[in-house]
Amino acid sequence: MLFSMLASAFEEVEKRSGRLEMTDLLAKMYGDAEPEEARKITYLIQGILAPPYEGIDLGMGERFAVQAISSATGYAVKKVDADYRKLGDLGLVAEALLSKKKQQALSAREMSASYVYDSMLRISKSAGAGSQDMKVKLLAEMLNNSTPQEGKFIVRFVTGQLRLGVGDATILDALSFTAAGDKSLREGLERAYNLCSDLGMVARSFLNNPESIGKFRIEPFKPIRPALAERLATPEDIFAKLGECAIENKFDGFRMQVHKRGKSVEIYSRKLEKITFMYPDVVEAVRAIKAGEIIFEGEALAFNEKKNRFYSFQETMHRRRKYGIGESAREYPLYVYAFDILYLDGYDYTQRSYSERREALENIFPSGLFRVSEKRIAKSSGDIEEAFAHSLEQGLEGIMAKDLNAPYVAGARKFAWIKLKKSYGKSVDTADVVIVGYYLGRGQRAEFEFGGLLGAVYNTESGKLETIAKIGSGYSEGEMRSLEEMLSEIKTPEPPVDLDWKIKPDFWVKPKYVVEVAFDDITLSPTHTCGMRRDKGYALRFPRMMRMRADKDAKEGTTTQEVIEMYQVMKGKK
Repeated sequence: MLFSMLASAFEEVEKRSGRLEMTDLLAKMYGDAEPEEARKITYLIQGILAPPYEGIDLGMGERFAVQAISSATGYAVKKVDADYRKLGDLGLVAEALLSKKKQQALSAREMSASYVYDSMLRISKSAGAGSQDMKVKLLAEMLNNSTPQEGKFIVRFVTGQLRLGVGDATILDALSFTAAGDKSLREGLERAYNLCSDLGMVARSFLNNPESIGKFRIEPFKPIRPALAERLATPEDIFAKLGECAIENKFDGFRMQVHKRGKSVEIYSRKLEKITFMYPDVVEAVRAIKAGEIIFEGEALAFNEKKNRFYSFQETMHRRRKYGIGESAREYPLYVYAFDILYLDGYDYTQRSYSERREALENIFPSGLFRVSEKRIAKSSGDIEEAFAHSLEQGLEGIMAKDLNAPYVAGARKFAWIKLKKSYGKSVDTADVVIVGYYLGRGQRAEFEFGGLLGAVYNTESGKLETIAKIGSGYSEGEMRSLEEMLSEIKTPEPPVDLDWKIKPDFWVKPKYVVEVAFDDITLSPTHTCGMRRDKGYALRFPRMMRMRADKDAKEGTTTQEVIEMYQVMKGKK
């Protein structure tokens, strides 16, 4: 497939807001692609070069892109910068300048989609002396061969701004439409994706042979998309939903998925990024486990031996670092509370009930620094209430109620697991929101040049971010300085391209950071776009920042669908 065809499809997708229209466009595109092309095209649509666990990053900032545009078009860097300040989108700058180049390439060639993807991969793998010049040269070479439309999307991709508003769910629908003309194959495609976390590989396998999707199996070192919990407001609601159930403590640490085969070990974050090198103590403990192959999940918490208590979440996060790993391991020793087993010596445990999985887990743990999360069987709402109170007495943040007969629901938020957390003031719960902008400080905050955040949540149906709160409180002076410094580095002249918004901050930023926010209520608002219908969206009332969530990315935070559910829960309580 020529890249020009893909760029034209991207152009059409950008114009569409309806998911069905997007699905139809993508299905036609997949219908024209060879299976291996489909793998690469899928990654490009997702804005990545490989699944997160492979750790492949393009490593090209805006300055490199500006230099490449200058080199390919013959315009000075100052001109490119000036146009960028004016248009706020380097992709549009590339499109405009390529349409009136001062110099023509001597041997321009048509590019295939595979050629563009492979060139991007070469850019990502350029390292060492002269690598920066090589990255600029490779990008300039692509732009020399580009039409203005192609150049726009290439530049947006390399600068991390290719946000088409296409979620993974839409891609799965499109693949199903390609083969069946409807969404009837979606369930099997989604299960395959949940088991391997590689949508490009799923696309290639499916277009090679649609029946192969039903044969996907769990493998060590291909992380499984984590199961997610629903929420209910009271023990009575939980018991009404589940009946007799298991209750486990909800730890305030960071989630890790651990894979072992022989002596080989890998650890993945909840974002499915490889974090093995950060935890040599955990790796050694995993090697000692008496299992040939195993995949399990746990919650890691740093423990203060002197005070015999767990460190806070923020202190535990000191363990997530690239440097000084040995020192941090000594200062913040970890315990990992194993709470689920997904695979053991060739057997897929995700299809087995919670009770079976728990029994297998208890046969292996505790071991070394690994513990097993405490479990109680609740036979009444009073038992759930008692377990919740016990959890809070231990300084933990709440409990997880689990359906005794449910399988492990990879990659989905189902009522197999239900969380009940301690409240903050009147708050029913907290929300993890993505920072999409910030405000200048005024009055007493003028000296900090920081006055608050604009937060958004992710809509899994549309693939868009939607604003939900202007967060003006909860910051210490140190946090205000830190946030201003951190966010000033990712300012953008225009809002994120995948953001639906009505309220405008003083500065837009790339949607990179997630913060936990407490609130008193959820209300309907004409200015926030979360779940907006009939000119009314959902907004957090009296939001205040609690902490940064470095373990989550933009798609790992609270979703629009969760906000609507919380609103309904709160409305029911009133």
